Amino acid sequence: MRNGSLAGQVALVTGAGRGIGREIALGLAAEGMAVGLVGRTPSTLTATLKACVRLGARGVAVTADVARPGSVREAVRSVERDLGPIDLLVNNAGQVDQGEVPFWEADLAQWWQVMEVNLRGPVNLLRCVLPGMVARRRGRVVNLNSGFAFRPDGHYTAYATSKGALLHLSDNLADSLAEHRVVLLDISPGAVATDMTAGMPMFATMKEWHSLPYMVAVMVDAARGRFDTLHGRFIHAGRDNLEHLVAQAAEIRALNARTLRLRPYGADDPLA
Repeated sequence: MRNGSLAGQVALVTGAGRGIGREIALGLAAEGMAVGLVGRTPSTLTATLKACVRLGARGVAVTADVARPGSVREAVRSVERDLGPIDLLVNNAGQVDQGEVPFWEADLAQWWQVMEVNLRGPVNLLRCVLPGMVARRRGRVVNLNSGFAFRPDGHYTAYATSKGALLHLSDNLADSLAEHRVVLLDISPGAVATDMTAGMPMFATMKEWHSLPYMVAVMVDAARGRFDTLHGRFIHAGRDNLEHLVAQAAEIRALNARTLRLRPYGADDPLA
């Protein structure tokens, strides 16, 4: 699977009806992958599916709420029944806090909804997809993450907390998955122009967005195996020099870098 052709492989992309998820699905379809498209809105999923088919790809669109385990199980079964075993899972579906307010003023129901979609959603997908990958001893997972995962933000507490938890989940799964040759990465696209980011007040005056086509190219490279040596690590597509990052992979692993770890206060810190 490493650095090879993607023709004939199967990808499942959540949140595939619009934004980054749609563009990722189209990018993978253009490389010959069959695409399973999962989202909550039938009309947008259908539009993405038609665009993928025009590129010559096989595909299936499945309406599902990623926060509901039963809905996810049925979606994965549908994709595998129609397209075959899943080679690549892209956990893209996500939500953000509705407004830039401190935690104690946030709508708590919406706060938890963000956590459900951004953390429980990937967990549900992983639980359904990983057993097959482990049994076949091959597969890749990419979680769409964010710089908010490691940078505190008092105005987007649900989004930042969920992305931090997702990154830590990847760290916890990495060693056990490596034993079965399954690769897991967290990739941040940076600030790309989507409906979600454009609606965030902090980006209201944004003039220069990170490149969405470049992010798609990074995802295609991840699917091909270019970043397999960075298994379990965080990649910031909008900022990283990716060639340098890959070249430094051994040192990054040795230092336990690009993960969320407690920083000791000194050599005599008992938790070091």
